[in-house]
Amino acid sequence: MKYKEALAWLYGLQRFGIKLGLENIRRLIAELDINLGSAHASREMPVRLGLSGASPEISGAPRIIHVAGTNGKGSVCAMIDSICRAQKYRTGLFISPHLVTFRERIRVNGEMISEKEVAAGLTRIQKLVADWEPHPTFFEITTALALKHFADAKPDSVILETGLGGRLDATNAIQSDVAVITPVALDHEQWLGESLEKIACEKAGIIKAKTPVVSAPQLSEVEKVIRARAEECEAPLQFVAESYTKSPVALRGEHQKLNATTAIAAIGAARVAIEHAAIARGLATVEWPARFQCWDKRTVIDGAHNPAAAKILVDTWREVFGDKRATLILAVLSDKDLRKICETFASISDSILLPRIRTERAAEPEQLAKIFERLPSVCRVGALPARNRSGCPTISITPSIAEALNIARAKPDPILITGSLHFAGEALAYLQGKPAAFEECAQ
Repeated sequence: MKYKEALAWLYGLQRFGIKLGLENIRRLIAELDINLGSAHASREMPVRLGLSGASPEISGAPRIIHVAGTNGKGSVCAMIDSICRAQKYRTGLFISPHLVTFRERIRVNGEMISEKEVAAGLTRIQKLVADWEPHPTFFEITTALALKHFADAKPDSVILETGLGGRLDATNAIQSDVAVITPVALDHEQWLGESLEKIACEKAGIIKAKTPVVSAPQLSEVEKVIRARAEECEAPLQFVAESYTKSPVALRGEHQKLNATTAIAAIGAARVAIEHAAIARGLATVEWPARFQCWDKRTVIDGAHNPAAAKILVDTWREVFGDKRATLILAVLSDKDLRKICETFASISDSILLPRIRTERAAEPEQLAKIFERLPSVCRVGALPARNRSGCPTISITPSIAEALNIARAKPDPILITGSLHFAGEALAYLQGKPAAFEECAQ
């Protein structure tokens, strides 16, 4: 298959939906002869730093850092990757979802997997699984593609971000050298459970026997679950307590300084030796699109997609813009807590634009408009400029992100594009003049 043909086949697997479990991914690992290993499993000696100015050396298997959590896990993965590369380690990074191109999910030393490698890998997997029952899902096959790519590339360290949950996530089929848990909040309740305790149990499922654990600060009910799981597994446990302040962090927001401390602790727990200068370089140059990304001087793009992330985004907005209110361009997926998300963003919005976006999973703009209308801080729907006479934000429904941006740019306020990573990706693709992610295999 060629690249676009291979992606069309892979996206077609989304009809199988989400199936949590490790049977298929373990079978894929075995039949693809993926031998990634881990330093923990092979009990290798710690990393040896090379001579000053020389590349560091790692003996044996790569260090595997596995990251789960509700919010911040992608930022922590990006920081770990950037710090390790600043120390001249060769890295493999697996993240999800992607924003503009599928290739973003799988990177070696910062370079995305090539179209040729995607096509060849998926062609092999397609032939392998043709008669499997149950058929592997989109995410299982994507994970297998990444692991095979890393096994062939032989990186010094591999950073794996869970897709959904942790315990039954496909990434959990690999033995890690450290389990990292970023802040846990309510999200994906239909899959992970309707309480923080149940969700925390799924996230803490990445903790393995006698394998170090690093956790961001957690709510008390989440911390209790993580401590119990670590004790059961006889796993050394460290909770991060303080934000990183020793040097600048490229990603905006106070929460990113806490993510930085989590990333540094994870690297240490994985026994990867890093110099302070590399930490500073890595954090100063880390890139992670759609996380308070300043596209220009007045336009911010952020993938906040649940109430906890929305609150963090609002806090960061106030850190950067003070009491300036936003022209909000919002699109949210329908399975989220729509009222809480809308309520949070209404607190900083001068006007609200609700575009239609190109996914069946999106909440209808009319539904979001009705939610905003019922909030105490929002008065009525209309295409009025800025605020109406009573000082309430106004609401407009637009047919596309392009139309929403045209309206927003005619207003004096800074612009905030947010509500989901899917929408952030669509916005970035439009601004970059590229096909959106869902169009990639159809061009």
